[in-house]
Amino acid sequence: MEHITLLLAIVVVTALVFDFTNGFHDTANAMATTISTGALKPKTAVAMSAVLNLIGAFLSVEVAKTISGGIVNEDGLRTEVIFAALVGAILWNLLTWLVGLPSSSSHALFGGLIGAAVMSAGWSSINGGTVVTKVLLPAIAAPLVAGLAAMLATRLTYRINRNVTDEGQLKSTAKGYRAGQIASAGLVSLAHGTNDAQKTMGIITLALVTGGVLAPGSNPPMWVIVSAGVAIALGTYLGGWRIIRTMGKGLTDLQPPQGFAAQTSAATVILASSHLGFSLSTTQSCSGAVMGAGLGRKGGVVRWSTATRMFVAWGLTLPAAGLVGAGAEFLTKQGPWGIAVTAVILVGGSFAIWVASRRQPVDHTNVNDTGDDEPQGVVTTAMAAVQPPPVGGPASDLSTTIPAPASSPDDPARPPAKV
Repeated sequence: MEHITLLLAIVVVTALVFDFTNGFHDTANAMATTISTGALKPKTAVAMSAVLNLIGAFLSVEVAKTISGGIVNEDGLRTEVIFAALVGAILWNLLTWLVGLPSSSSHALFGGLIGAAVMSAGWSSINGGTVVTKVLLPAIAAPLVAGLAAMLATRLTYRINRNVTDEGQLKSTAKGYRAGQIASAGLVSLAHGTNDAQKTMGIITLALVTGGVLAPGSNPPMWVIVSAGVAIALGTYLGGWRIIRTMGKGLTDLQPPQGFAAQTSAATVILASSHLGFSLSTTQSCSGAVMGAGLGRKGGVVRWSTATRMFVAWGLTLPAAGLVGAGAEFLTKQGPWGIAVTAVILVGGSFAIWVASRRQPVDHTNVNDTGDDEPQGVVTTAMAAVQPPPVGGPASDLSTTIPAPASSPDDPARPPAKV
C-alpha cells in the first residue's frame, strides 16, 4: 500500500470540513422542535445532540459501504474527483445555511460526487441502479412516510388526551410529553450520527481506495470512524441556528405532543433506513415529520410558502452541487495550479458566505424569534381588520370622533348658553 500523499491528506481534511458543515447544517433535524417548544434550552440541546451524534457514528458502517463502493465505480477514479465533489457539497451546504433552508447535506455530497465523476470519466462511472434505489427513491419516500406517521401519531396523541380537562392533569401531561420529546430528540441525534457521519466515512474510504491506501471494498478504518464522528459532533455543537429557526418556527407552530410525535416518527424512519444501507436524507425525513405533525393537530397549520422554498431547495440540491462539482473537477484536471485555484475558490466562497451571515446573525439568544419571514396572507389580514374590540374599560387616551347629534334650543338636556 502507498503512503498518504499531500493531495490525499488535503482531500481527507476537506471531507472532515464537509462533515463539520453537515453537523451544524443538520442540527435542526434533531433539536429544532425541542428548542421551539421549550423542552430544552438551546445550548443544552445542541450539546446533547453532539454527544449522541458521536456515539451514533460507531453503530454501523452500512451507509459508508453504499457510498464508498456503490454510487460510483472505484476503478480508475482519481483522488482529485473526491476533492471536487467535496467542494460542491460544502459550498451548497453553506449557501443553504445562509438562507436558513434545511436542504439535504447527503444529496449535496451525492450531487457533487456524481458531477465530478461524470466530468472525469463520463456517465459510465456512475452506478445508476444504486443511485435510483438507494438515493432517489428513499428521497421521495422518506418525507412522505415520516410525515404520514407523524400526522397519525399526532392525531392519536390528541385523541387519547381529549378528555383531560383538569388543569393539574394538563400540566402533568405536558411535562410528560416534554420528557418524551427530549428522549425522542436523543434518538434522532443517535440516528443522525449513525446515518450522516457514515457518509463522510464512505467518502474518505473512497479517497483512500483511489489513492491506493486501501483495497477496493474495504471497511472504513477506525481512525476514519473516530475522526468523522468527532467532526460531525463539533459541527452539531456549533449549532445551525438559522436552520433551527426555520424548522422549529418557520414551518409550523408545534406543541410538545406534536414535537414528540414528529421526532419519534423521524427517528424510526432514519434508523430503519440505516439498517438497510439506504443513504437517507435525515433533513427530508425530519422536515416531513414536522409538517405531518403540524397537519395532525386540529387547528394546526403548515406555512406552505416556507415549505415551498424548502421543496425547491431539495430539488435543486443534486443538480446544483453536481454542477459545482463538475466545474471544480474541470479545474483540478488542469494540474496542480487547477487544484490550487479550486482550493482558493472553496476558501474564498466560504469566507464570503460567513461575512454575509454576520449582517443578520442568528444564535441561541434569538433562535425562537420568528421575525417577518412569513408575511400574513390576505385572509388573515382581513380577519384581523374586522375583529371586535377587546372587552374592558375605555382607554384614557382615546377621544370621541363621532359628533353628538344636534339638539333643539328647548332641549332640556342642552346646557344653557353662555352670556
